[in-house]
Amino acid sequence: MTINDYFSILGLEHGSSKDQIKKAYRKKAREFHPDINPSSSAEDMFILITEAYEFLLTYSNRVSRENEEYDRAMEDWRKYRQARSQHRAKVYAQTSYVRFKNTNFYKQTRIFDGTTIIFSMIVSVMVLLVSVLGYIYRIHHPVPGLESPSIWMLVSFILFGMLLFIVSFIHLKAYTETSKKHRTRS
Repeated sequence: MTINDYFSILGLEHGSSKDQIKKAYRKKAREFHPDINPSSSAEDMFILITEAYEFLLTYSNRVSRENEEYDRAMEDWRKYRQARSQHRAKVYAQTSYVRFKNTNFYKQTRIFDGTTIIFSMIVSVMVLLVSVLGYIYRIHHPVPGLESPSIWMLVSFILFGMLLFIVSFIHLKAYTETSKKHRTRS
């Protein structure tokens, strides 16, 4: 297999980001897990998907298709990781999908986690506070030779901070709902 084969197995283009790889893996793993998909080829496809995911996370950003390091990476993968990846995928394929979803391997594919969402909310609050406090400070302590601060700049930073906060809040709400669903199903 080549790196392009691994990208095509996950339905991605060459050069996709790690987040895109993780998202594609979650989608394909759910689609082809033998516990959910009764097809006779589901287990083999699930093994290929897992192998592609592990390879792409390990090597996709470090090598390009035109250099010798790519050839060495492919050979290393064939020797050491491919058999291990296939074995792990076979074990996952034989477990129930509910248990597979609770493995650390599957959980690491979540793009947004609580920590990232909370961090983005803190950043949005900081943008709002710094904008307002900075504007007030500049009004009370003008710098000689510079014009007074623009109210439009303040409004644009406040709108930007509010937009960040709203997006973070929406992701937090979706995250808590999916976490709640996962806990009730388990």
